[in-house]
Amino acid sequence: MSARDDDLGTMDAGKLIDLFESGDASPLEATRAALDRIDRFNDDVNAYVYIDREGAEDAARASARRWGQGKPLSPIDGVPTSLKDLTEVKGMPARDGSLTTGTGKCDTDAPPARMLREAGAVLLGKTNTPEFGWKAVTDNRVFGATCNPWDTRLTPGGSSGGAAAAAALNMGVLHQGGDSGGSIRIPAAFTGVFGFKPTFGWTPQWPPAKMPTLSHLGPLTRHPRDAARMLNVMGRYDYRDPYATRGQPEDWGVDLECDLRGLRIAYSPDLGYADVDDQIAARVKEAALKLEDLGAEVVEVNPAFKSPIDIFRKLWFTASLQVWDRCDEKGRELLDPGLVANAKHAQNWDALELFDAFSERAELTLALEKFNQDYHLLMTPTVPLQPFEVNHEVPPGSGMRDWEEWAPFSYPFNLSQQPAASVPCGFTDCGLPVGFQLAGGKFDDVRVLRAANAYMAAYPARFPAVPNPAQYG
Repeated sequence: MSARDDDLGTMDAGKLIDLFESGDASPLEATRAALDRIDRFNDDVNAYVYIDREGAEDAARASARRWGQGKPLSPIDGVPTSLKDLTEVKGMPARDGSLTTGTGKCDTDAPPARMLREAGAVLLGKTNTPEFGWKAVTDNRVFGATCNPWDTRLTPGGSSGGAAAAAALNMGVLHQGGDSGGSIRIPAAFTGVFGFKPTFGWTPQWPPAKMPTLSHLGPLTRHPRDAARMLNVMGRYDYRDPYATRGQPEDWGVDLECDLRGLRIAYSPDLGYADVDDQIAARVKEAALKLEDLGAEVVEVNPAFKSPIDIFRKLWFTASLQVWDRCDEKGRELLDPGLVANAKHAQNWDALELFDAFSERAELTLALEKFNQDYHLLMTPTVPLQPFEVNHEVPPGSGMRDWEEWAPFSYPFNLSQQPAASVPCGFTDCGLPVGFQLAGGKFDDVRVLRAANAYMAAYPARFPAVPNPAQYG
């Protein structure tokens, strides 16, 4: 083997596959390198909550045999992969970050696990999430908090914070997340990785999410190329998802090597209503200018819609109410107090108010789809603030009540069910990552990936070499 084991742990899927094909490295060596990084880093960041070492090595040996015979199952055969703890994986527990769930192992694979397994991906284990994915930071009463690799005193965001931290440190190469209000894009921005929320229904899930019409499954990776490789496997129809739709790209990465000429991008610094940290605003403005230098037409403009926070809360808090309502008294005492507070808030709404929220959601979707008739993509900051201390739902001292107040850029595109990505675009003065968001019209996923890839090819991201316990501040 020409590459050392520790080098394999830093590689993306494309480089690993080249080595598997040439015989210069094997999936077993790559898997052991990923497991070694988990051993070295996970105690500091708490990204993984379950590791299936024996199962991963067995899968890697089988993959090595296939590559040796020239018969890989797919272009990601043998690539180390993780799944979010909200996703059922046969032979692994699915605690959902909740004391109300059991410790038994699942007896079936949810769609993304099945598809990835059938493609030969090596399933390393499960990554951390808040209870049932209800908030945009990652901590729970079962496994504790996940920390940001750039400064372990800070949150990585959520709810796919475990996957994002794992991606930033390359504890595995491909990481599955879920996004009902920003849960892929927020942690991608806070940790400096690439996160993509596909068009609703194109990445099937089962069992259904707590608010199924908001939830999108997607990848968190170090680069859009690996995201496309992952989507070529898990971005396929599965009948078990009642909301699943067909029409996915045959190749999600078909346009990755295209430049940005001909793309018209609307750049909105604040969507007309958000308060953005000055340093984040500056990095995102610089990224808009760089996209223009790469050949895109970038126009500063705000789409004409008001903040949909009340619409989102009506749906999101009602999902918490359903969780609370289905628990007995003992179970309710075990739930995250913030989830319970949301549930009790939702008790005050009547059916007509919820119905009105669905109507207003449809109007917002129409407004965004109409906006995309004039612009191919909409660019915003991913989040308006820098990562804050772990074990807090909102920045301490901010006066905010819940996470929706500090994540105004993400959930509009869950309500509209449109594709959106977070792209790393530099750092604040104290060295914390910044990301910008690119959103497209429904089914314009390939275009979003194309633009993100062009930017990251020209301006490669930088990742932490090790978790930093107190580097900043």
